Parts: sequence; structure tokens; C-alpha cells
Amino acid sequence: MTERKYGFLEVTGGEHGALVIALSNVAKKNAIGPAMVNELLWALEDAANDPGVRAIVLTGKGDAFCVGGDFTQMTALAGGSELAPKGDYVDLLLAMVRSPKPLIARVNGHAMGGGLGLVAACHFAIASRAAKIGTPEINVGLFPMMIMAVLSRVVSRRHLLEMMLFGERMDADRAAAIGLVSRAVEPGELDAAVAEIAQKIASKSPITIKLGLEAFAAQDDLALADALPLLRERLGACLSTDDAREGLMAFLEKRPPRWTGK
Repeated sequence: MTERKYGFLEVTGGEHGALVIALSNVAKKNAIGPAMVNELLWALEDAANDPGVRAIVLTGKGDAFCVGGDFTQMTALAGGSELAPKGDYVDLLLAMVRSPKPLIARVNGHAMGGGLGLVAACHFAIASRAAKIGTPEINVGLFPMMIMAVLSRVVSRRHLLEMMLFGERMDADRAAAIGLVSRAVEPGELDAAVAEIAQKIASKSPITIKLGLEAFAAQDDLALADALPLLRERLGACLSTDDAREGLMAFLEKRPPRWTGK
């Protein structure tokens, strides 16, 4: 993994090949601004290119996940990051939904506004029951415009409209009930729940996961008549891998597969 000097992130190795990216703007409850966004884009690209990384865990330092936008950073990219500009918040959401490595949101505390957009863009989201979740923008005369696109992929139309128009906070169990997070757990169970997902991912073929997630992202916005031919092509690419041949042989021989990632 490439070593970088971050001002708003802490990047460390975790269990089962997981890379842990922790938002680190603790004084502002991990509010996200352009500098943090840019660092996240660098960290995600590095993780995607590192064969040793099997999954990416996104979490927050301190007692919050991310409470939304850091308005003091909104006018400039500077302010703590020494990395070259890579993109903005829209680029970040696109990079997340297109990530070839599974993204797991470890929602350790409040996730609001732009922070909730990060949760929705992840493939999995485990939330502590200590967390509150919501889109409060309307209460200050704004609207959750950009995150609407990723929220609409994980919750129903009626639930989303209620969230955005009422601007109320919900608890983690309610968020799980409407599909905004995968599961709600007690704070002391959060790490074990995240590790369970990472372990399951690590037991699968890395090339199959990569091809599968890339295909999932590619077909997501297509009409059925366009998605099916694309997926037929992607299935052919999957079948041509060494891991596909190994998996089928292991099944026939009734033994565990030995993945090579090729």
C-alpha cells in the first residue's frame, strides 16, 4: 500500500485483508470538506490497486462517523492536505459506487447529510445503535441534492422523500428497517459485525469479486434490454479466469477451492 501523508484520514491495516480508512476531523465530528474528499479519492485508488487489500472499511474517528459538510473548507481544497487535487464530492461518490473492492461502512456514530451519502455509497453498512442518521439539510434551507442519487439506490421513494422533506433524525434500527444500513448492532458488537463481513469476502476469489462488482456498477443504470447483453459478456470474462476453473473443479472434487486471484 502506498504511503501518503494525510491530514484528514487515518489509513491502517485491519483483519482479513481489510484496509481501514478512518475520517479524522474529530474536532468537527468528522465533517467532510474538499480536502478530506480529495484524500479519500487517493486512498480509494491506492486500495483498488493493492492486491493485498480485499475489502475497505470506512469509519470515523471519535464518537461520530461524519456529521455532514465542513463549511469552513467549502471554498478551497487547502487546509491540511498535501495531496494533488484528484476530484470533488461527486467524483468521490462515483468512485465509491464503482469500487472494485467491497466497501463496508462502519457507522460508529452520527451520519448526517454528506456523511450519510458516504454510507449509502458503500456496498455494506453496519451501524451502531449509538448512531443517529438523517438528512437535516432542509432545516437550514438546503436540500440533499447530490446524496439523493445514492440514497435512492438503497431506500424506497417514499422513505427517501420523508427523510429529505422532514429532515428528522432516525435511529440505527429504523435505518436498518428501511434498508439505509445493512444491520444495526450494539456498540460493543460493531467491530465483530464488520469483521464477519470482511472474513466472508476474504474467503472468496478476489478476481471474481472484482469482476462482479464492476459488472454490478456497469449494469446499474441500464435498461434490462441493455443490461443483459452486457452481463452475458461479463460472464464470459468471469468464466475465463483461473479462479473460475478452480472453483468448478473444487466443487466437482468436493474440496475447498484454492484461489489465486487470476
